[in-house]
Amino acid sequence: MKGILGRKVGMTQVFTKDGKLIPVTVVEVEPNVVMQVKTTEKNGYNAIQLGVFEKKEKNATRAEIGNAKKANTTPKRFLKEIRDYEGSYNVGDAVSVDVFASGEVVDVTGTTKGKGFQGVIKRHNQSRGPMGHGSHYHRRPGSLGTMLPKRVLKGKNLPGHMGVETVTIQNLEVIEVNPAENYMLISGNVPGVRNSLVLIKTAVKGEKPRKAEELMEYEDAETVVDEVVEEVATEEVTVEEAPAEETVEETTEEENTNEDAKEEEDK
Repeated sequence: MKGILGRKVGMTQVFTKDGKLIPVTVVEVEPNVVMQVKTTEKNGYNAIQLGVFEKKEKNATRAEIGNAKKANTTPKRFLKEIRDYEGSYNVGDAVSVDVFASGEVVDVTGTTKGKGFQGVIKRHNQSRGPMGHGSHYHRRPGSLGTMLPKRVLKGKNLPGHMGVETVTIQNLEVIEVNPAENYMLISGNVPGVRNSLVLIKTAVKGEKPRKAEELMEYEDAETVVDEVVEEVATEEVTVEEAPAEETVEETTEEENTNEDAKEEEDK
């Protein structure tokens, strides 16, 4: 199994060369540092512990600082174990975004948005009662139980805190991987708010890799605009300079004729 930690940036859309539009989520994936390597002989299972995003030493514990020094790195804000990992890693190695490739199918785990205290209609998608004709039942939970138990049964859908839950969305396709800029594009939506931590792992259901999509490549429009603006500016300068000189010459000739006429009148 492969896995890496990243940060959700937001959503956008890309186009393929076939003209298909794909909504994608942009995930920033900085190189993850292997903080620990656990083996069956020593720990009872195989796993690697990944750390990402730096953390100030004044906010870290002594244990975190000690583990970071063993890996020759700084304390990390987020740590996560990946069990039954593929390949061999040593403490201090870096796992970059190119561990995945375009077309692979992954599972993404994140923490959902917090909605605060909500009622049963928004929290559990229940239906409301009649709003008129003398009805006094609108948005309440409804019956809380039968007469015999004389108590609320376990599992009853009631109002309460909504959101901030760990959710995994399965079988999402990796559309693009960019190791140069440390980001990857994943099809569809990913749980969590912007700048929240997400865990990207190989699909548990064993989905086969799909054919990588060929995305449209765009030229840098700024350079073209700059060239056009420069050409227009040079044309305006050349056009304005020519009549400016003629007008200056004409004015000087008129001034000379006026001066000659004044001298003749004085004589």
